[in-house]
Amino acid sequence: MSSCRLKPGVVKVSEQTLPFTNQVVTAKHEWLADEPEDMGGADQGPAPFEMVLAGLGACTSMTMRMYAQHKKWPLDKVSVTLLHVKKGAADGNSDKFIRHIEIEGDLSDEQRERLLEIANKCPVHKSLTGALEIESKLL
Repeated sequence: MSSCRLKPGVVKVSEQTLPFTNQVVTAKHEWLADEPEDMGGADQGPAPFEMVLAGLGACTSMTMRMYAQHKKWPLDKVSVTLLHVKKGAADGNSDKFIRHIEIEGDLSDEQRERLLEIANKCPVHKSLTGALEIESKLL
């Protein structure tokens, strides 16, 4: 693990020796990000949009799980499959995320529909679809 001790919620990304390979470090975890070979990378880790999708999928699953536990609903399993689709830039909305959510458990139709509503309330979903602001500074 990196010798740099990061606070929870902070992520540091640093280039490595290969053209697009980056080391990603958080307070307790470390992994590589990269572009696939057909994009000039070495495919040493997930691509950036794969990590964004993973964050959305994990947040979706966790949010649904927390809600079901709070309600004491019999939610046995949540699986989220996501796809990033690049749309034409001319339409003013150049990216689309498709999210397929599978839930297992002895749930009523009303509970299933409520869980879908809750999926759209996960913090990552709200950040991605809200007025997200990114502030950049050179150090």
